Amino acid sequence: MAKTWNFEEISFTIIAFAGEAKGHAMGAINAAKNGRFEEAENLIEEAEKSILTAEKTHMDIVSAEAGGEKITFPILFIHAEDQLLTTQTIILLAKEFIDVYKKIGK
Repeated sequence: MAKTWNFEEISFTIIAFAGEAKGHAMGAINAAKNGRFEEAENLIEEAEKSILTAEKTHMDIVSAEAGGEKITFPILFIHAEDQLLTTQTIILLAKEFIDVYKKIGK
């Protein structure tokens, strides 16, 4: 028997945690820009914690489909995936910005 997925709840969980992660990552860039490297590193850690929750929520669905479950994805879930993937990229770029600002500051 196929599980009934609450895509509204799943989507908003992903969006909320990805948004939180994005905010931390952007804050990290700003902190590094202003020479506050310890704060920047702490914010990146917080971003990674938040994005992990979003990723785990997303992976539940991906795993179910990979396991053969037929799932119809609503547009809201696709938007959530977009937010997740964009935020993953922003976190990667934020780490690079921190490194660049550290080198500039030397």
